This record gives sequence, C-alpha cells and structure tokens, in this order.
Amino acid sequence: MPYTNADAIDSLRERIPTFRCIVGCHDCCGPVTASSEEVARLPVRTAEEHEQALAELSCPYLGKDGCQVYSERPLICRLFGTTPRMPCPNGMRPVYMVDARTEQAVHSFLGRTRQVLL
Repeated sequence: MPYTNADAIDSLRERIPTFRCIVGCHDCCGPVTASSEEVARLPVRTAEEHEQALAELSCPYLGKDGCQVYSERPLICRLFGTTPRMPCPNGMRPVYMVDARTEQAVHSFLGRTRQVLL
C-alpha cells in the first residue's frame, strides 16, 4: 500500500503530544490553513460560515463550547502549545514538548500539500 497523505497525517498526529487546555479557552483558535486532506475529514461549512469566521478572526469550527472538531482538528492546531515556537497564551503545555523532528515534519508536510484557509 502506498504511503498517502492520509497516512502521513495519522502518523504525525500520533507523534504530537497532547495536553489539557483551559476549559472554554480558544485563545489560539483563529484562521489557519490545513491540508485539503485534513479539511476533507471535517464537516462541511458554508461559504457564509467561513466568511463570518474570517471577519471575526476566528475559525468556522469554533463553537460556544470550544472546538467542535477537536478529535479531527488539523495538525497546525495540534501543534499549538506543544512547541516553544507556538506557545499557549495561558502557559499550558504537555509534560514533554514535541520533538524538533516531528515539528519539522509537520511544517514540511504543510509546505508540500495544498492548503485551505479555515
């Protein structure tokens, strides 16, 4: 079976450490880009929903209770708070930060795939 972008996404997701965010916080949520493969995993949003979120410098998947697609959130969202280059504005973090090779692999993946603005 060939190594696909979907395989790369799954592999990178496993390598990014997780941590608990502050309940109700969405300080790092905003317009981001994600690969078209990641976006295909998300529920469809209308152009109006995307435009409204962009006008508010928000994300179309951010609801009143936080991220509505947390388990499928894009790689870039998963990096927030796990690397010193993208710190949590509230100081939250995993016990062990993401390793430099994984962080570089995520950025490399994002650089070589078609990106969609969320």
